[in-house]
Amino acid sequence: MSQWHAIYQAINSLEAHMLKGALEVSGIEVQLKGEALAGALGELPVNAIEVSILVKRHQATQAQQILLDYQQQNKPTWYCTHCSEPNAGSFEICWQCGQEPTTPADD
Repeated sequence: MSQWHAIYQAINSLEAHMLKGALEVSGIEVQLKGEALAGALGELPVNAIEVSILVKRHQATQAQQILLDYQQQNKPTWYCTHCSEPNAGSFEICWQCGQEPTTPADD
């Protein structure tokens, strides 16, 4: 039986690395799977480039609680007004082009 357990599908490499850092700060060992597929963007379906976050089985419960806290931040996905890329609500800038999100007052 594998000692690594997939606990989350990040929408892209940036989200995966952000979450990896949050888990590692809490003492959880993390591996990312699927990062290399980002180079095939445009040739593969969008969901094929998701990055899996794997942790050791004995740390899965602790890791899932950290990820649950992350998901419950209630920040909706936002779409960049510059390049139309979807971004996780926790992102302060567009992962694709670096543009900050606009608010209705900015329009």
